[in-house]
Amino acid sequence: MSLLSADSATVLEQAAIWLAEGRPVALASVIATWGSSPRPVGSLMAIAADGAMAGSVSGGCIEGAVVYEAQAVLADGEPRLLRFGISNDRAWEVGLACGGQVEIYVEPVR
Repeated sequence: MSLLSADSATVLEQAAIWLAEGRPVALASVIATWGSSPRPVGSLMAIAADGAMAGSVSGGCIEGAVVYEAQAVLADGEPRLLRFGISNDRAWEVGLACGGQVEIYVEPVR
C-alpha cells in the first residue's frame, strides 16, 4: 500500500519534471489542521520559480500566500512554516460556517 495519494504522486512527478528541466522548485505540505480545512494533512503543492503550480494545499488567498512564500524560499533557500487561521466568531463575519487553522511547511527541493 502506498503512503502517497494519487494526487500527491502527480504533484511529486511534476516537481521532478520541473527539476529535470533545470527549474527550481519548492514543495508545500499541509502538516497540521484544526477545524475547517479544505485540504487534509499530507496535501502537497509544488511551486516552480516561474510561478507554475501543481497540486493544492488550501484554496483562495491562502494558496496565493503560499506561492509568495515559496518564491522567498527559492530565493534564500530557507524553509518556512506558515500558519493560517480564522476564529469561529470571525468565520461567521466573513460568511464561513466555522473557523479553522492550517499549518503548511514550504521547503526548497534539491
